[in-house]
Amino acid sequence: MTTPHIVIAGGGYVGMYSALGLQRQLRKGEARVSVIEPRSAMTYQPFLPEAAAGSLEPRHVVVPLRRTLKRCHVVTARVVAIDHAARCIRVEPVEGKPYDLAYDELVVALGSVARTLPIPGLAQHGMGFKQIEEAIALRNHVLDRLDVAASVPDSETRRSALTFVFVGGGYAGVEALAEIEDMARFATRYYDSVSPDDLRFVLVEAADRILPEVGPDMGRYTVDRLRERRIEVRLQTRLESCVDRHVVLSDGEEFDAGTIVWTAGVKANPVLASSDLPLDDKGRLRATTDLRVEGLTGVWTAGDNSAVPDLTSPGELCSPSAQHAVRQARVLAANVVRSLRGEPLKDYKHKHVGSVASLGLYKGVAQVYGVKLRGFPAWFMHRTYHMSRMPTFNKKVRVVLDWTLALFFQRDVVSLGSLQRARDDFDRANT
Repeated sequence: MTTPHIVIAGGGYVGMYSALGLQRQLRKGEARVSVIEPRSAMTYQPFLPEAAAGSLEPRHVVVPLRRTLKRCHVVTARVVAIDHAARCIRVEPVEGKPYDLAYDELVVALGSVARTLPIPGLAQHGMGFKQIEEAIALRNHVLDRLDVAASVPDSETRRSALTFVFVGGGYAGVEALAEIEDMARFATRYYDSVSPDDLRFVLVEAADRILPEVGPDMGRYTVDRLRERRIEVRLQTRLESCVDRHVVLSDGEEFDAGTIVWTAGVKANPVLASSDLPLDDKGRLRATTDLRVEGLTGVWTAGDNSAVPDLTSPGELCSPSAQHAVRQARVLAANVVRSLRGEPLKDYKHKHVGSVASLGLYKGVAQVYGVKLRGFPAWFMHRTYHMSRMPTFNKKVRVVLDWTLALFFQRDVVSLGSLQRARDDFDRANT
């Protein structure tokens, strides 16, 4: 009898936590586990804004898969196709030709990707904010814009360099904007010709409120606090164009912006659309309450790429949050093991306890078990909760040390944007 092969497609929240659960619960030789992920590490996304602002070392918000999943085989490659009828997936490594990988049990944890729109100029000038490399690039870019503004006499160039537009009023957009604004205003103290009043931050949101996860009251409170910080919050407004970094908004205003960050929602990984797995009208896998793919055997799913029924709210689906993803992954791993052993499966049931959001250093909003918090208590709860959710003791300690050092030392505001152009000097020397 051959050893069952469990393939986990994706190494994010669900993929990594599922693999952790499997390697802890499987007996030696009971099954072999492969994790397919194009990055060699899992990014803890709630800490991306702090990494971008320099409050956390970027390496401390990512978890190396090979070091953490010692009993799993990690394949650094993209999943490009799923053929469940043939029980195989096609993977595309960083180098070399794509190849097929057979499986007995498949965990689909491909997550979500940025949902972009065909807005003129967005593909050329927009920046995403979903992975650690994007957070690092945004930090370097913002500090680079300050360098540009301080080094040129032309007023239009300065004005454009010091204008920062964030599109999307969800967690990612608001937290990234708040942290970056904090960092940029702090950094101006080191520039003779740039003051905090020279900076212009604009948040563009198509809906009539921001941060819907924390409720309407906390959403309005957040808008008021952002506007107090001279951040322009444009509700019920859309980005119409950003050709050549010239921003055109649906309310008729036009201006140049040196930085355009797109955080306006996500969608299920498009690989699913070309698979033979059942999808809902949003392109997500239809899942059962025990986290199997509806109508199929040997396929499991959880997280952003799945539509999991919420047993605490009949008729509703679990929200696409890290809170659900981590807990679903643990139940999923346990159910895969139970399935292999012929034991009855358990349903996933968890009532969403609330939401927390950081608005920069010592500022935040939260709604937990119906209790609303704002300011320092909400900020402290945000940090405490996400530190407790950070995978591995090693990373927890490093995150806490970063925060502790920040109490005694000021922010580091050096730009390392030149790292992305490491060959420039060498190329010039050869011309």
